[in-house]
Amino acid sequence: MQKKWFNEVLYNNNDYGYSQSVLIKEPIVSVNSEFQSIEIFENPFFGKVLTLDGVMQTTERDEFFYHEMFVHVPLFSHKNPKKVLIIGGGDGGILREVLKHSVVESVVMVEIDGMVVSLCKEHMPSLSAGAFSNKRAEVIIGDGIDYVKNTNQTFDVIIVDSTDPINCGEVLFTKDFYQNAKNILNDGGIIATQSGVPFFQTEELKNIKDKLGSLVQHFTFYVVPVPTYVGGFMCLSLATDVALELNNKELIAKRVSKDNLSFKYYNADIHIASFALPEYIKKILN
Repeated sequence: MQKKWFNEVLYNNNDYGYSQSVLIKEPIVSVNSEFQSIEIFENPFFGKVLTLDGVMQTTERDEFFYHEMFVHVPLFSHKNPKKVLIIGGGDGGILREVLKHSVVESVVMVEIDGMVVSLCKEHMPSLSAGAFSNKRAEVIIGDGIDYVKNTNQTFDVIIVDSTDPINCGEVLFTKDFYQNAKNILNDGGIIATQSGVPFFQTEELKNIKDKLGSLVQHFTFYVVPVPTYVGGFMCLSLATDVALELNNKELIAKRVSKDNLSFKYYNADIHIASFALPEYIKKILN
């Protein structure tokens, strides 16, 4: 029997002449929602794989790199993150990690595509690990753009877990969106965003620095290697109006111990080291 492969479309064009292929051991779901195409399949190494519009989103085997670093770096950088907003994050991995923090009193997650949530709950439940039914979590199926513009709630940390800036994810990379998000931050609040793989997505990195970085007093990138986000390090960003303590290992260790937290990738040393940027990323930013 001929093997079937998923061929990612993110870099498969004349600009790159390159793409990533992943073996489909068993197809599970292939549907079109109101917003995007959704595919879930089984791979012999990565386990179940989620793709949106032909682009790899997450896998059961390597999701922890992304979800742990996207959550714990901003939450441990904030002194007292009681209220958290997640924009996107339909697979539930970000919500799962946020809820590990006992200091967090409430989490609002706004995901535009309810089909992503329902399919991941059904076919990839390890990603959310029960987070969707947690009493501290409010899950809203709706437009994150409208939510940050119209809500009367405010938050200590906002995590923008968007897809790449194409199709329905593009509007989450505008200056208007970032300004509206900043407007609902409490004093000392932090915005964290995914900022692409700078080796390939140079313009995405520059765009976020220019649009979000111009709105705050302190802006920085940090890096994480995610095996299925090909091209080397992925960049995440922190934006805030207060100076961050990025090297307080004792504070991190105290909070980790209090909640008896365990991780697969994140720790206090990694937290600090992730802000040391390689020269090729520094040159892009400068």
